[in-house]
Amino acid sequence: MGLVLSYMDDFSVTTSSPSYCSNSRTLQGVFGRLRAIAHARHINFSVPKTELIHWRTPVQRDHPSTSRPRPVALDGQLFHPSPKLRWRGYWFVPNLASSAHFSRRLTLSQAAFAAVRRLSSYGSEVSPHLCHRLAFSLLFPILCYCAALSVPSRGLLSKMEVHWRQVQWWVSNCFLATPTPILSAKACLPPLSVLLPHKSRMADLRLVCSPPQNNPASASLCRSFPCLLKFRAPDSDRSLSTSLAPNVMPLNWKTPPPSPPTRTHLSVNAMAYLTLTLLRGLSFAPLLNSPLLPDLPPLPPDNVMKAAYSSLKPKVSLLMLEDWRLEHPSPPYYSFPFSLSPHPFIGLGKFITGRIHQMRAQKSYLATHPSWLSPDASRLCPLCGKGQEPFSHAILRCPAKAAARSCHLQGLTSVGPDAPLWSSVSLLSSLAAYIEATATNYPPDMCPSQPPSPTSIMFPPLPGGLLSSSPPRPV
Repeated sequence: MGLVLSYMDDFSVTTSSPSYCSNSRTLQGVFGRLRAIAHARHINFSVPKTELIHWRTPVQRDHPSTSRPRPVALDGQLFHPSPKLRWRGYWFVPNLASSAHFSRRLTLSQAAFAAVRRLSSYGSEVSPHLCHRLAFSLLFPILCYCAALSVPSRGLLSKMEVHWRQVQWWVSNCFLATPTPILSAKACLPPLSVLLPHKSRMADLRLVCSPPQNNPASASLCRSFPCLLKFRAPDSDRSLSTSLAPNVMPLNWKTPPPSPPTRTHLSVNAMAYLTLTLLRGLSFAPLLNSPLLPDLPPLPPDNVMKAAYSSLKPKVSLLMLEDWRLEHPSPPYYSFPFSLSPHPFIGLGKFITGRIHQMRAQKSYLATHPSWLSPDASRLCPLCGKGQEPFSHAILRCPAKAAARSCHLQGLTSVGPDAPLWSSVSLLSSLAAYIEATATNYPPDMCPSQPPSPTSIMFPPLPGGLLSSSPPRPV
């Protein structure tokens, strides 16, 4: 009995039996049959590149002498079992632990981050919008490769979270003292403890919507799963994933796992269970790429299927947002909403964007936001001395900045979460010019003793809703 998986020109053959000797003999027999099929098609295998690994359960810490792992003999060459091997970018070890894989992913992501962070310092060069895209399109895929099917250990996840927070600081230009929930909200990069389940849900949705004839994992779904195609893998093939301890019985895919976990789902049924909330109200899971399969019974048109599948993906994002709010609630003083889409103002220069992020997070150079180094410092506005200096005072009410305000911020009455300011390109451009003209929330060594003259120019928005700003020039 063997399971053969292939991706392009990489083949993986897996078998199971009560002994390693029997496994080795079975693998040699499967290789012989594959070689005969390939030879008939004038294809040869690169046998010296073969690697062997013997799986074991976490209980089997040491191999009994009667079941000592045996090599396999292919074309007169012996291949001994490896302690770890790499296939399709994933590092496998005999007990199927994920630490070997994710420790390497963390190292690769740290190396990539060390390279890209040189493109943008904490106050200049590449805009935060492009930094955000680099974080999501380059660093996150490197860090979380294969996280859809495997979960890092708790200790390794903590190390990955530390690295991810460094990326969030780099994107948002916030203070290091910014609370972690606010930091992730400012960077629009959810914590990994929220992103990884989201990645798993998306993978599970693709699994249950894939044609069983094309996807071996979909073919292993239980026969009661509501799929338009009833094809399923033979029980002899599914037994590789249904081998359980005597005291553990599989659950129906709709049944929630009990607590404490005396019983558990099969792996593929557990993945299907995570889609139960998404499929509620549907008779069948939408089928993707059905035109690729010949001789199918009459099915809805493929464009209808794609539309139904596309309607499920926003539900996955809403679940992630809900998990983000519940698992990582922000402090009561922070009232801005969590969002996966980058803030419109991150198209400004990185220095100005950092000023806005810091004031919204209430961890800034404003007098009302003292650092832990000077908790007893005065909270009065240093320019007017007529009140405390929160975000709203520095932008809307400080008398010392009245001239600049009348020049740049006419009609602006609020900087709260629901203010029109945060969705208006023209208002954000005016706010950037105002911050530059008044040096609001600038570091102390950059602030003039008197507020500068409001004679500065406003820079028009760039295409695509992004903004650009540069130091003011006299007119």
